[in-house]
Amino acid sequence: MEAKNADLAALRINRSPEPTAAASSGRARRWLTIGLPAAVILVVAAVPLIRGGALGSAVPVHLTPATMVSPIRSGAALIASGYVVAQRKAAVASKGTGRLVYLGVVEGDRVRAGQVIARIEDADVKAQLAQAQANVQLSRAELHDAERSLGRERFLGDSGASSPASFDAAEFRYQRVKASIAAAEAAVEAAQVALENTVIRAPFDGTVLTKNADVGEVVAPLAASAFSKSAVVTIADLRSLQVEADVAESNLEAVSPGQPCEIILDAYPDVRYPGSVAMIVPTADRAKATVQVKVAFRSYDARVLPEMSAKVHFLPRPSRAAVDTQPVLVVPGTAVAERNGRSVVFVVERGRAVEVPVVVGRQVGASVAIREGLRPGVQVVDSVGARLRGGAKVTVQ
Repeated sequence: MEAKNADLAALRINRSPEPTAAASSGRARRWLTIGLPAAVILVVAAVPLIRGGALGSAVPVHLTPATMVSPIRSGAALIASGYVVAQRKAAVASKGTGRLVYLGVVEGDRVRAGQVIARIEDADVKAQLAQAQANVQLSRAELHDAERSLGRERFLGDSGASSPASFDAAEFRYQRVKASIAAAEAAVEAAQVALENTVIRAPFDGTVLTKNADVGEVVAPLAASAFSKSAVVTIADLRSLQVEADVAESNLEAVSPGQPCEIILDAYPDVRYPGSVAMIVPTADRAKATVQVKVAFRSYDARVLPEMSAKVHFLPRPSRAAVDTQPVLVVPGTAVAERNGRSVVFVVERGRAVEVPVVVGRQVGASVAIREGLRPGVQVVDSVGARLRGGAKVTVQ
């Protein structure tokens, strides 16, 4: 029974040929002949792609613009930030309270000293003036009667037909009427002043900066309520513009009155305005540990406006300043690299670094002058590393 249950398949003879060692060796040689060159080709093709950033990670870069600067700025003793401020400025308000009925200027208008800017309603003031003038006329009429009465009493007194008391009463009445005339004339003068106060005039030659009230609004000298305005317009003399910059106490020794400066407005970074230190304010800000320095413009144009942000470069004295003041195009020294024996900078186009050949000039402080190959305002990579190559994928940070 056990023989019958035995697995007969185990007794089957395997007639397939066994692989020989020679056949296995031939297949291995064929794989080496075909696979090894293919692997080498893949590695050689991948190396440029990895170097160029196609298969590697993007190179993080920072951009900075190529700017025009004066070589004298490389010797700046100090750089400080501040704001353009008009040294002659006024918020023009009415001395009286009333509703604004006329406003003759808008922002940007030039005004002359004494020019009528606005008027407030004056009907009540004119009525007071008319009443004061009528009182003067009435008092003058009483004065005429008092003079005649005093003359009669004097004649009667000389002839003995009148008593001294009657004469004294007539004289007192005459003096009282004269005093009332003086009071009425003073009231007329006060009413005229009040009428003049309804007219708002420019205190000096200047330009209207802001319009704070409109026709129909109530204006008051001190803006006594939320429904009234104090200043009607704000004007400034744009000939008195200066930059007020905060200089740290530790750097104050580098600043002196009359020191030459160069002013650069944040709105126009490529324009430089000459200036000089006009005043070092004789007090310090305890909270910020700074001292305010006022820098006057030597020349400027209509683009300079009050409250603009500015940077002030405090320059060396003329005896120590560089002679060459012609502006040159500069980039940071770290932005220039040597590639294949030439000087290049890198710009970013569509997420890739692009080499731009340039001709470099002299050093300007920490920057390098660019004589050819670049235009002002072009954004370049500010620090070129060894990984950065033409065509590399970059990420602007």
